[in-house]
Amino acid sequence: MGTQCVDCVRESAKTVPQTRTAFGGRAVGGRPIITYILIGLCVVVYVLQLLIPGVSGLVQYAGLYTSPYFEFEPWRMITSAFAHDPGSVFHILFNMYALYLCGRYLEPVLGRMRFLALYLISALGGSVGVLLLSDPRVPVVGASGAVFGLFAAMFVLLRSRGVPATQILVLVGLNLALGFFMTGISWEGHVGGLVTGGLVASVFAFAPKGPNRQLLQWVGTGLVLALLVALTIFGYNNIRLG
Repeated sequence: MGTQCVDCVRESAKTVPQTRTAFGGRAVGGRPIITYILIGLCVVVYVLQLLIPGVSGLVQYAGLYTSPYFEFEPWRMITSAFAHDPGSVFHILFNMYALYLCGRYLEPVLGRMRFLALYLISALGGSVGVLLLSDPRVPVVGASGAVFGLFAAMFVLLRSRGVPATQILVLVGLNLALGFFMTGISWEGHVGGLVTGGLVASVFAFAPKGPNRQLLQWVGTGLVLALLVALTIFGYNNIRLG
């Protein structure tokens, strides 16, 4: 049996071209690992909410947490997306099922890092929607904003490839309507996540192909993130309690 030095193996590995997906991500086979990790985190947080009093209060988000009236805690805009209503198992079941269905398609075509960025930025966008549009005193939890971002991304990516996406539109329309006609559902978070996910997916789908495509995709994603930060600052400075 022959041997190779570690440096030689590393150098030769650099010469092997990495396969990219249609949207520029690194192609990875096998299971959607990031999707499973996100689901696992949500389940762990949900169990902690059931077992330990006060956990929900530590991770939930309301506009007051990013306002001059309370101590500034912007991380809640993300942590709230990993918590769910402990009084309704259907809340987490629906969101995790939707996350699984979307992630099973999106993670392979985007690549793991792009999919993770899409999910987290959509979650942030959902919280920005809550900040700007809802009563700042009402706390929210749930992955719905991020899930709606995934819905929007599926629509954008399918249409960018010329694939009909009518079923996605119907699904989004029905779920948005529920938020307007049923209590306890944050339609504001749904809208925020939907718009944000659509923007991020558009950056991934329509960035010009070429040697700088990956750079343009991440710069565009950074601009979407910067917009959300700017809107959070705007909400902070213009929040009203009555």
